[in-house]
Amino acid sequence: MKEPQDITELLHRFQSGDQEAQSQLINAVHDELHVIAARYMRREKGGHTLQTTALVNEAYMKLVNLKVANWQDRAHFYAVAARVMRRILVDHARKHIAGKRGGGIDVLSLNEGLVFTPGRSSQIVELDEALTRLAQTDERACRVIELRFFGGLSVEEAAEVLKISPRTVKREWMFARAWLRSEFGLGPERDAAGA
Repeated sequence: MKEPQDITELLHRFQSGDQEAQSQLINAVHDELHVIAARYMRREKGGHTLQTTALVNEAYMKLVNLKVANWQDRAHFYAVAARVMRRILVDHARKHIAGKRGGGIDVLSLNEGLVFTPGRSSQIVELDEALTRLAQTDERACRVIELRFFGGLSVEEAAEVLKISPRTVKREWMFARAWLRSEFGLGPERDAAGA
């Protein structure tokens, strides 16, 4: 894996129109994006319709085609990558439930992996809508959920991206999980160690 300053330099060169930097950037970030996506997809059960490589490739294509991105550094790139992955996963889920509005929606636990089947797709959309509401209350807590759950980042990686301490990430993670449980009408978690 390239050093953070190398990736930051490649991002700046790519943003300036350097096509050689784009090729180098693909090589520099592809493995890390794959690691992030693989962490997320490992929580999946069999039968999902979105593969890790497809998620990485689609996310990368969206990232390099962002016209308004002003890449600050490696951490900024991976933070945006987590958000893009969230959008891809939510869009994928919405395709499965298009035209099937209504009851029968189960609550999605943040401890359980998502399965990309028509029966579970509505849960991803429900989670996305709840996260949008959370962002209006606490943007940083929403970002922590986004980075850890959708992006698959560890506490330490999320802390690096957000430029906060791992302890603050843990605190935001616990707050956001409690907020989401309340939003979904669930009681408090019995096992706080799961946070």
